[in-house]
Amino acid sequence: MKTVIADKIGSVAQHAQLSRELRVTADIPCEEGVLVAAEILNNKGTYNTLELTSGRQAQVKRGDVIVGALGHRKALFGYSGHLPEKVAVGDVLNVLNMGGVIGVCDSINASFGQPFEAKILGAVLDFPFLGERIGVPARAGAEKLDYDASLEANGVPVVALAGTCMNAGKTAAACAIVSRLRHHGLVVDAFKSTGVALRRDINAMEDAGARKTMIFSDFGVVCTTAKNGPAVTRTMLTRLAATKPDVIVFELGDGILGAYGVEAILRQADIRAALTCVVLSANDPVAAWGGVELLRKEFGIDPKVVTGPSTDNQVGRDIIRDRTGVPAINAVTDAPELGDEVARAIGLMVKPS
Repeated sequence: MKTVIADKIGSVAQHAQLSRELRVTADIPCEEGVLVAAEILNNKGTYNTLELTSGRQAQVKRGDVIVGALGHRKALFGYSGHLPEKVAVGDVLNVLNMGGVIGVCDSINASFGQPFEAKILGAVLDFPFLGERIGVPARAGAEKLDYDASLEANGVPVVALAGTCMNAGKTAAACAIVSRLRHHGLVVDAFKSTGVALRRDINAMEDAGARKTMIFSDFGVVCTTAKNGPAVTRTMLTRLAATKPDVIVFELGDGILGAYGVEAILRQADIRAALTCVVLSANDPVAAWGGVELLRKEFGIDPKVVTGPSTDNQVGRDIIRDRTGVPAINAVTDAPELGDEVARAIGLMVKPS
């Protein structure tokens, strides 16, 4: 065991309550979610920040010591990578996302350049036994995920945001909906069910007026998959519904077709039954048409509204409406209208502005 001073602690370690002065060990369990200290070996001009536990974005530079979590990531846009078979002090891994997930990079996005290289200094120790100097490797999350969790929505209306891919405007739409429903006097809770550990999106939902928020990494899940996606969705829906909000809004990160488990979630009959309204975010009219068709034919879901960059002007909105029969409303320019459309879809009485 030795002492390491951390410059920046990634938000993936949100629940560990770490100080900058850390105790680390060379005995590193090579498991998803294990927190490690690492020294950054290179500088970057793009994709060069780390989301801190405070929610702020801090620039990372060569020589910084950061805390992140071992894990994998399979992203359409961004870095993709895997968890190595073993990890030892001195090994050089890569920072795969801005939340602090660390693994072996397999594929890069040319827009982001090469990823940060991170030399492993040791596993961060937690000391759970009062008065004893016995440390155990710290892990991401406040609690372990129960894979056998059941779902009880308690009759609360549920709005789900699904997208055709990453960066399709899902979070902007979720925030617009949360804000509008709050303006109508409703209590709104929100969560993000799939993706890679990063709290930015649920922070934005809180800023928009969500009373309570949750994210899969609260349960130690660094990156969602088809295996854990349904369980974290059931867990968060049940937890938030128990607090009796008027509405729950949640974002399915990545796209319907992707490696983060969205498809697996939508194939669960109990989860589909809990969804009152599904909003589709799409980057272009072809994606919008394909997304609507996929939701209808593969999952038996009829989306209530389409949003995203495909609705940036009237041309796209007209094409989507004419070809799919679904209203198309932009979350940026027509946020109140989007929120009101969702309110009507879930049967809430709202007064027109």
